[in-house]
Amino acid sequence: MMQFNENPPQSLHQITPFIPNPTTTTTTTTNKNHNNNNHMRTMRPWPGFPTSKAALGNFGDANCMEQLLVHCANAIESNDATLAQQILWVLNNTAQPDGDSNQRLTCAFLRALIARATKIGTCKVLMANVHSNNLTVETHKFSLVELASFIDLTPWHRFGFTAANAAILDAVEGYSVIHIVDLSSAHCMQIPTLIDAIANRLEGRPLILKLTVVGPIEGVPPMLDYSYEEIKFKLVTFARSRNITMDFRVISANFADGFCSLIEQLRMQSSTSEALVINCHMMLHYIQEETIPVAAISSTLSLRSMFLKAIRSLDPTIVVIVDEDADFTSSNLVCRLRSAFNYLWIPYDTVDTFLPKGSKQRQWYEEEICWKIENVIAYEGVQRVERLEQKSQWVQRMRNASFRGIGFGEDAVSEVKTMLDEHAAGWGLKKEEDDVVLTWKGHNVVFATAWVPI
Repeated sequence: MMQFNENPPQSLHQITPFIPNPTTTTTTTTNKNHNNNNHMRTMRPWPGFPTSKAALGNFGDANCMEQLLVHCANAIESNDATLAQQILWVLNNTAQPDGDSNQRLTCAFLRALIARATKIGTCKVLMANVHSNNLTVETHKFSLVELASFIDLTPWHRFGFTAANAAILDAVEGYSVIHIVDLSSAHCMQIPTLIDAIANRLEGRPLILKLTVVGPIEGVPPMLDYSYEEIKFKLVTFARSRNITMDFRVISANFADGFCSLIEQLRMQSSTSEALVINCHMMLHYIQEETIPVAAISSTLSLRSMFLKAIRSLDPTIVVIVDEDADFTSSNLVCRLRSAFNYLWIPYDTVDTFLPKGSKQRQWYEEEICWKIENVIAYEGVQRVERLEQKSQWVQRMRNASFRGIGFGEDAVSEVKTMLDEHAAGWGLKKEEDDVVLTWKGHNVVFATAWVPI
């Protein structure tokens, strides 16, 4: 499971409950010198709590764990430390950090809720035994080889790579200069396969490939223990070996302002003689989605919509959007918690099929999920970057920005299916109108869409 700092605080499963038995009614006297509310506080029993650990098995299924987390979130938001501690007692004894996938998932959410309570300063009694600086998730910094192997473990990223590459190849047919803007959280891991595919399609004809990337986003996993200068050297060398001349540019741009500096750079570099490819791989959801007034049009737009309209003004040859198919945008904590709980069980469930307990890769894999959960639950404002939107919402945004979907051909679908055959049973592919969706046991996981200007 998770590894935090080298000297972690007392385990969540060892924290002494506020009271030993959550159904017992207790009164305590608060010293006036320490608390202005000098009164007798009575702990209210919460209906449905078990009276012994033997009865906790009734709370072990996913639905019950979700309800407990929801009640705990509500208690924290209302600053009800007594009720929160009662629920915490049950969760501590049911959500084992080394248990089954549902238990590990719940344990991650429990840590995130405690981190939230610590950050916003509520439930101080509840936090008395927890050191907040030790609750922060520590994620691994990958070498290039480690990251490549890590991404190959599941189709989570490979699905989008495969579908996008097939669509891009069709769109750039006939161009001798291709400009790819790679907005990706995967640190150019898609590009070698795309270079190889382009070289195979060209069959030896010379080509100029321009690659523009946004520098790594600080603190957002997967994090790379490798400079982009080193990535540039490796990609340029590989492209040359495939008879492709590559120009690699890194632009410092920030998702917090909708990648404004990137758009300005692209406007200055635009050329009608080249194919402009905007490849968005699991990064657009970092852009804020709240609407803001736009004086120029006497209306309101979100930074996401403004970014897409700015991209449309560049008249790209193709835009590909790949992202996770869930909605983490609600301003209501409980709504976000429910949505995240009912989506993020998937990576926990899949990891049991391909990585043994105790392996380094499993630790890294679950660290990333825990980071995502903490960001969704514990943070607000610009610090909350995990703001996923469902495919239907992105489709509407693209249509509003004057794009039309072009779909994926049979070759693309066939390539994705071949890739999925390399992974565990349970992964699947379905087509939804023009789009393709990766599924796990029938549940939507990641979508891929391809667009051209109207």
